Amino acid sequence: MKKIGVYIHIPFCKQKCYYCDFVSFANQKSLQKEYIKQLKNEINQFFSKNEYEVSTIYIGGGTPSFVDENFIKEILEEVPKNKAKEITIEVNPGTVNFEKLKLYKEIGINRLSIGLQSTQNRLLKQIGRIHTFEEFLNTYKMAQQVGFDNINVDLMIGLPNQTIENIKQSLEIIINLEPKHISVYSLIVEENTKIAKLIDNNELKLPDEELERNMYWYVKNYLELNGYKHYEISNFSKKGYESKHNLDCWNQEEYIGFGLAAHSYLKNTRFSNTTDLKKYIENCSKNHFDKNQRIQEVQEEYSKKQEYMLLGLRKIDGVSIQKFKNKFGENPLFLFRKELNKLVDEGLIIVDNDNIKLSNKGIDLANLVWEEFV
Repeated sequence: MKKIGVYIHIPFCKQKCYYCDFVSFANQKSLQKEYIKQLKNEINQFFSKNEYEVSTIYIGGGTPSFVDENFIKEILEEVPKNKAKEITIEVNPGTVNFEKLKLYKEIGINRLSIGLQSTQNRLLKQIGRIHTFEEFLNTYKMAQQVGFDNINVDLMIGLPNQTIENIKQSLEIIINLEPKHISVYSLIVEENTKIAKLIDNNELKLPDEELERNMYWYVKNYLELNGYKHYEISNFSKKGYESKHNLDCWNQEEYIGFGLAAHSYLKNTRFSNTTDLKKYIENCSKNHFDKNQRIQEVQEEYSKKQEYMLLGLRKIDGVSIQKFKNKFGENPLFLFRKELNKLVDEGLIIVDNDNIKLSNKGIDLANLVWEEFV
């Protein structure tokens, strides 16, 4: 039976973070029950018509932990998850209690991703987070008490008024908690977000590019010295605790997305659901699931090979030449000789035995590398 990853989108949250550009809604509690009902409907119809072995499940948002835990239980009951090796849910401090976490564990969730972003409360407040560092600590300790071993902690760099000293303090505190996985993202200022307006009005000021890069390399060196493997451009883990769901995506494995704005990759086709909440609910209620879907790309063989390179070069180990040969029957060094020669000459990639991977310079300028395979 063919394997597939599952992504489930919960588009509700208590409050939109100032930097958030995801499809999510605050103060829409009245629509939650109907949304969950139609989300279950969508999941049920897919698996009633398609036979797959589910390998991973990722519940994201929004803030999945904001909704009633019994909704999460009902959703997972629709997914054939007997073979799922990893089931992740995103959690925000201040939206869970002991009973909620306990139910998550009982229904098979075995990985938590907790959004911290910073240990400094002043930084959390200015980016619109709803929690304090102390609430994060409480959530983390509750999760351990419930029995969660595989926990990811999200951190952000490049925040307004953030310093290297802030980063150092955050890392020291988090390392002492010994999470199995740490994700570190640079702030990206998207148009029409609250933080973009605050920056435009000179109410907040971003660190310059050199300082942001110094923050990144400080994080990388510090985490590696403390036993975390840097396995993807923004992700670090203890051995064996890499995110299986995300690795499958970067290895161009198939996945199906359920819910508002969810993306899928099936049969060489990338498609996504509508971002219109009421339209999503209405179409699902009438079993018109196809009306929610928008085709993004139908891949031909060459574009599939290009994408495999792009996704693979997100990983620090890069693209395995042998695995590329096994998958496509061609040598990437020959197929993409023009692009690769250019990137090697510019010092952006390294060809090291079986691997084509980013150099240190390439990590800083990764977008330039990926553009060669678009």
